[in-house]
Amino acid sequence: MRERGGYVTYGYGRVLRVCGGLVACGVILAGAAGCSDAGGGDEGKRPADKASSSETPNASQPAPTSVPTKLGFTADPKRAPKTEADAKRLALEVVAGPESWGSDYVKRTPYLSGDDYWPVLDTGCTWEAGTRPRGVLHSVTAYSEVPAAEGKGLLRVSATVTVHRTESDADWEMAETLEEALRCPDQRLRDGERISGLLSLGSPFGVGGNFTAVDSLREAGTYLNDAVKGEQTYSWYQSRVGQVTVAAVVKGAPGHIAKDIDRAQVQALVAMVGRAEDRLEAQQ
Repeated sequence: MRERGGYVTYGYGRVLRVCGGLVACGVILAGAAGCSDAGGGDEGKRPADKASSSETPNASQPAPTSVPTKLGFTADPKRAPKTEADAKRLALEVVAGPESWGSDYVKRTPYLSGDDYWPVLDTGCTWEAGTRPRGVLHSVTAYSEVPAAEGKGLLRVSATVTVHRTESDADWEMAETLEEALRCPDQRLRDGERISGLLSLGSPFGVGGNFTAVDSLREAGTYLNDAVKGEQTYSWYQSRVGQVTVAAVVKGAPGHIAKDIDRAQVQALVAMVGRAEDRLEAQQ
């Protein structure tokens, strides 16, 4: 299963320009997310998304309400983690457990990834175990699920928090995540699990409904599991707060409503963004 990657040789801005034309909707963090009806939903990526968040409003529509013009967050360098121990403590405080997703979610077993867990996407577009980059102080993934019941399949989700040494390192990770979809639109997560038709879209603050983080991105595609009949939705939301990146991932399952899954995913992501800001923000 994909929870993280390595680094690429070009920056976030370049990847954003390349990906901007691939999907018509961005990550909507203030309440609900766009592109929710992409397929079927669990930890994953997206099929072809249709939306109009970037279109010019019709003149007959009411004028939009006021929106933030700048991010209401300023990092305090004195509060930034500088050791692996500090980074681990922060990551565990921020990562979204089942309570952040919703009342139906419970912990999976195992619940947390190991301290050295760092998957990478190889040249054959298969996820495999890798070595944590020097620019990463700590990364943790928390696994949650909605057990199969009443005709609905097992819904699996995950949340990842990565604490980098610098904001620049975190920015590179955002760029690399976008690049993965361009390089490998079809990916093998593990035996019997695949993602196909993957697309990605980056949304810096003020773009695509992102008014909560410096940078946000969404990946979406079709999730295929040999043990589950039919195609499901894969969706990945990720945001950056200073030197910290947070991600909420869903692999769809039969019987689950895409809108409800999307709401839970956004809820988990926004909760992590808020907790990261609380712990890194300059004190007034």
